[in-house]
Amino acid sequence: MLVRIGSRGSRLALTQAEQAAAALRRAGVEIAFVPITTAGDRDRTRPFGQIGERGVFVKEIEEALLAGRIDVAVHSAKDMTSTDTDGLAVGAYLERDDPRDALVGAVSIEPGMRIGTASARRRAQLLALEPTLSIEPLRGNVDTRLRKRRERGLDAIVLAACGLDRLGLSAEIGARLDPEAMLPEAAQGALALQVRAGEEELVAHADDPATRARVEPERLCVATIGAGCLAPVAAHHDGTTLHALIADEDGAWVERRSGDDPVALAHELVALAK
Repeated sequence: MLVRIGSRGSRLALTQAEQAAAALRRAGVEIAFVPITTAGDRDRTRPFGQIGERGVFVKEIEEALLAGRIDVAVHSAKDMTSTDTDGLAVGAYLERDDPRDALVGAVSIEPGMRIGTASARRRAQLLALEPTLSIEPLRGNVDTRLRKRRERGLDAIVLAACGLDRLGLSAEIGARLDPEAMLPEAAQGALALQVRAGEEELVAHADDPATRARVEPERLCVATIGAGCLAPVAAHHDGTTLHALIADEDGAWVERRSGDDPVALAHELVALAK
């Protein structure tokens, strides 16, 4: 049986697609890779919110899945919209890698630093931690952002630790930021294998139940808040408790709460933000 896997074409995306392929090959299937260019790949300069809503790295891949051009879509789960697209379902989450954010170029956050990131969530939390920081927009794939940090003389950049680990670039990490200080993006560190609704059995053997039990409440919480790509929100389940936050984009205020019910937690945060 041949299974066509669709993913973005960056080095990290193809590395992640190979992780998914390795998990699927255990069921004896043959794999063909289908690289797909997304809106987020085509436009590497504008902020995400100017390109479209959350999901700028998945829309075209989902369209290929719905059209039958691929059989499985592999996504960084944090890039997906927080609610499932009609006609599609996450058939498996691979075992989660490190969900934390990583500081590259420095070992700690110090007053007055110039830090690069394109993430509104990271910007808000960084400024809440240290208001004297200068947060500069920085986009591109991992290798591009590492190069731009050096070219622009930035003191540090913030990236997902899992991406650096997957690319063999763990040595670039100066510090892995504790979720107490920097709450990760919902589903960060997890890879999602998306299929057409009703075809979940194609990938079900690759599903990690512990990852699903953490990631799905995170996604539900963010979906209930109803945040778009630019809204500084975050949700992270530590295995015991769900933690979530909503913030002002400049970090002037951050409301953070913890609990067991993702919907109730989201409603509490939205009420606090009004």
